Amino acid sequence: MNILKNLLALIGLLALIGAAVGYAQFQSFAAKLDPEAFRVYQEVGGRFLETLDPGTALVRVEKVDEGLTPEDVAQSLKSAAVDLDLLFVGESPFYKQVEAVTGEPYRYINFFSFCDARVGALMADYNNTYTAFMPCRIALVADPDGTLWLQMMDLDMLIHGGKPLPPDLKEGALEVSAALNELIERAARGDF
Repeated sequence: MNILKNLLALIGLLALIGAAVGYAQFQSFAAKLDPEAFRVYQEVGGRFLETLDPGTALVRVEKVDEGLTPEDVAQSLKSAAVDLDLLFVGESPFYKQVEAVTGEPYRYINFFSFCDARVGALMADYNNTYTAFMPCRIALVADPDGTLWLQMMDLDMLIHGGKPLPPDLKEGALEVSAALNELIERAARGDF
């Protein structure tokens, strides 16, 4: 019986040591992350658990007010971008490409690209892989029933999801993120 007690005590001691080592390693890892990382992971994880869709978890969506046409929203995006110091750098009417390939009408899906060259250069200089996120894109999408939506990548994961960005890059990225969020909110209302 004493052998069993001693064995269980040893197992308990090893479990406590393992937990302490694991906790210390986790604390060391967590200290290397942006202070907002866990909030961002919790929000993205919550959206993923709700939808089981990684795309939905990483995208910010804004419903367009009824009565606005795609042309109204496109004009609003382009005009409001000027106020927000974002450069409109392109448009890709995906629905036209689908129609050209299939010969069939397709619902409205159009991609609008915006850039802040100063922040873009900071991102590229920080890490070449960040260029894959440029320029910032906003999709204007009509769902099958005709409801319009504005969708863009939620930049919180890029800004806060890993080690802290250099202060000048983080400040610029936060400004761009705020400008893009305001841009889709304004365009969803048809504001210029």
